[in-house]
Amino acid sequence: MHHFQAPLNIIGINPFVFVPEKILALIFEQAGKSKGHIPVCGTVNSLPYKQTLVRYAGEWRLYINTAMLKNSPKRVGEVIDITIGYDGETRTIT
Repeated sequence: MHHFQAPLNIIGINPFVFVPEKILALIFEQAGKSKGHIPVCGTVNSLPYKQTLVRYAGEWRLYINTAMLKNSPKRVGEVIDITIGYDGETRTIT
């Protein structure tokens, strides 16, 4: 797992954080790709999450939904504590 802190941003109604370039490079290496959706997991303020890392408007973003951080749209600007790593677990729903 990789650890960083980042301010919570918002685009439209969607809160997100930018993942540092060095960490992105390591996740891309683990995933074996740097395009498309990349499954990740980790913690936000010590609470576990599973999410997908996506590229939107030219930037890789980790979207922070309300399941990951209570009242996240109202917490824009707050610096949050994040761990992140590639999640190789199958996410197929049967």
